[in-house]
Amino acid sequence: MLVGFVLIGGVVSTLLLFGILAVSKGMGLEQAQVYLSNLAANPTASPNSWYELMILQAVNHAGTFLLPAVVYWYMIERRSWMQFSAQPVSAVAGLGLVVLIVIAFMPFDGLIIEWNQNLHLPETLAPIEQWIRDKEKNLEGITKYLTTFKTTGQLLVAILVIGVIPAIGEEVLFRGILQRNFTYWSGNPHVGIWLAAALFSAIHVQFLGFFPRMLLGALFGYLYLWSGNLWVPILAHFVNNGFTVFMVYLYQTKVISMDIESTQSVPITGALVAFGLTTGFLYYFRQLNRPTQTPNERNLGIHL
Repeated sequence: MLVGFVLIGGVVSTLLLFGILAVSKGMGLEQAQVYLSNLAANPTASPNSWYELMILQAVNHAGTFLLPAVVYWYMIERRSWMQFSAQPVSAVAGLGLVVLIVIAFMPFDGLIIEWNQNLHLPETLAPIEQWIRDKEKNLEGITKYLTTFKTTGQLLVAILVIGVIPAIGEEVLFRGILQRNFTYWSGNPHVGIWLAAALFSAIHVQFLGFFPRMLLGALFGYLYLWSGNLWVPILAHFVNNGFTVFMVYLYQTKVISMDIESTQSVPITGALVAFGLTTGFLYYFRQLNRPTQTPNERNLGIHL
């Protein structure tokens, strides 16, 4: 049923996008559809295309992830927002560690990104691999365009659209609902975390980044498991996206010389050190948040 809500949300958000374009541009729905396709294929064609694409991205993401998840949570499971969390955020220890964990994880995840991009399918599946790589290349072009900032205002819009909205919408769906349900059905919090993480990665339809995104989803999942509060993985997700956007802006404005989007090889030594730091921070965070559980909380996989 949740899948149905997500699919309906995707259709409704797409129709809403066409409606927004039709009203703002004074065109019919069919013309709006053609305009949107052309905008995605050639985003530089329109002088206001950057803002248009950001608005479309925000509407599409909210309509596909956040709204269907919230409607399902309230109407089908008959729960409230507070039931996403076993304890209030004020009771979570070491929130500052969450920021350090996410940033420390980035170099190691970068190594996994490089490894994933160099994977090849068997020769018999070469056409499928070529299709995947062509699709990834098109997505890279749009991403590059949307993360090229000319003003501080664009940076703030990007932090909202790329950082805040996905962090809330995707964590509500994948950690708040799917991870909890997978954990309940399997009786194992680890199974719940990794199943939700795999779906989290797969739904982005970026196969050359499947494994690093799955690891990131698992990281968010364990932070949720050990903290018992949904705002913790939301914060982690926001830091991951928002920090990247901000670092890109600093590089483009020549404040820093490090290009966080560089495709150069990640040093193995540096990646392993980053992995060690991440593991240490995670262990400390887990130790800080080891409350006494009720049997019901343990069965739901709220803490480990």
